[in-house]
Amino acid sequence: MTEVLKLSGLTVRRDHCPVVDDVSLSIRAGECVGLIGPNGAGKTTMMRATLGLLPHEGAASLAQLSEAARAKHCAWLPQAREIAWPVSVETLVRLGRLPHRTSGAEDQKAVTKALAQMGLENFATRTATELSGGEQGRVLIARALAQETPLIMADEPIAGLDPAAQVSTMRMFAEIAKGGRSVLCALHDLGLAARYCQRLILLDQGRIVADGTPSAVLTPKNLAEVFHITAHFEQTSEGPVFQALDVLP
Repeated sequence: MTEVLKLSGLTVRRDHCPVVDDVSLSIRAGECVGLIGPNGAGKTTMMRATLGLLPHEGAASLAQLSEAARAKHCAWLPQAREIAWPVSVETLVRLGRLPHRTSGAEDQKAVTKALAQMGLENFATRTATELSGGEQGRVLIARALAQETPLIMADEPIAGLDPAAQVSTMRMFAEIAKGGRSVLCALHDLGLAARYCQRLILLDQGRIVADGTPSAVLTPKNLAEVFHITAHFEQTSEGPVFQALDVLP
């Protein structure tokens, strides 16, 4: 399969201390990949360096692209949700079309589709800054979708969303991957990661601890050593079910 992202020996240092340490990986077309790990593991730093937003050592395929080419290849959804101007939801989502020089009809089609994917059809004329935090989060995801890039990178995209919106968003990411595009998203909800991501990358102290299917990554050993928890993980007729149970002493 075609690679949409490749990292080779990616290292980011803070005061000479590596917070991302010699990370190598590739994301292929059609993959929905969850980036997991405890707070401070280096997930956000890795993603920002991947985009060329932080100084780094090693190679990142996205960082080597021009800004214009990068914007056509990858939509970036940062953890911080900042909507600065009181514009309509539709206007904000349309900003995702800026990297493309396409017709108004093509742009409108992409915007309409993105609004529908996030269940925001009735919000199009609402002022974005007047929405709740969760609603604003959904609008920003829609903006990333409207960008129609081969790769979406999202840092905790479902944080602050209600349960229905969390499930709908992760299911939509999985469906995007089935259609041939790729998603790399940092997640703390291991249950949703196990259910909707076909592959998980476990990061701890800046290094990759495990990379594989959810069942191969969310092992009792990894959960104990990295997250310091016990959990129940079962493959059911309705799909994988993961539930954290207790904190280890």
